[in-house]
Amino acid sequence: MVARRTGSLPPHQPVLYHEILELLQPQPGGRYIDGTLGAGGHAWGILESSSPSGLLLGMDLDPIALQLAGDRLAEFGSRVVVIQASYDNLDDEVSKLGWESVDGVMLDLGVSSMQLDNENRGFSFKGGAKLDMRFDPENPITAEKLVNQLSEAELADILYRFGEERNSRAIARAIVKARPIQDAKHLAALIGELRQFRTAGQTARRKRIHPATRTFQALRIAVNKELVTLENALPRAVASLSSGGRLAVIAYHSLEDRIVKRFFRRESRDCLCPAQQPVCTCDHRATIIELTRRPIRPVEAEVQINPRARSAKLRAVEKI
Repeated sequence: MVARRTGSLPPHQPVLYHEILELLQPQPGGRYIDGTLGAGGHAWGILESSSPSGLLLGMDLDPIALQLAGDRLAEFGSRVVVIQASYDNLDDEVSKLGWESVDGVMLDLGVSSMQLDNENRGFSFKGGAKLDMRFDPENPITAEKLVNQLSEAELADILYRFGEERNSRAIARAIVKARPIQDAKHLAALIGELRQFRTAGQTARRKRIHPATRTFQALRIAVNKELVTLENALPRAVASLSSGGRLAVIAYHSLEDRIVKRFFRRESRDCLCPAQQPVCTCDHRATIIELTRRPIRPVEAEVQINPRARSAKLRAVEKI
């Protein structure tokens, strides 16, 4: 059971809020990490559930999110530490705090509603903002630079690998031809005008999926190196856990979820040798136990309130 002082909810309730708390099981005296702090909703729940003595390290690259989360979590005083950093450096930040290990880590991947709704950030194709898409404003790479400087082949590769866009070559060709492209609205309109999307317009409207969705996803992932960050962070997160500590990850698209699933499956096995090999020679030993063999999905009631939660998949493990 999750320990709670009250039945109250955070100022902002994030995706799979109750499910995260049930899996992490925050306890008084525990130490926890929210590696993707965002607006602080999950962190609020962890701190509330681990009262009066649980501690939390909140990390995020976005200074706007950090300011908002810091204000919302101020009621917990010295129990929470908020820093601007990437979650793939969480083990270093744990060492800086003098913590030997932590009892729980959570990651809520991808772009937040707060970032999508801020048209000035260029994450959404609904606005006319510059193609920025950076989580960290100090990042020298922007989506505008990728769109206007990469070769057609490089653009097509990004769209295919990170957006799983089957029309990647046609889109890349159109982008190069239309340069310079300086804002999100221009890019979205360009893609929407492509012949292959116009002929499939009825299906797209029925599904309510804008034809530029995969392109914007791919550019955002490339700008922020999201998949590399995730791959680097997962082993560090497990290494930072104490025995019995838990790691919970919410992914929103197949690329992220595939990385999480494969890592969890691999590290929960004692041997990685081929099945036909009679004797184990890899000396691999399981370090975690899967708590969610199948991912947890939001219930329909949550999706009705927050449609962006529809694609969320939650997986969790416990350290042996």
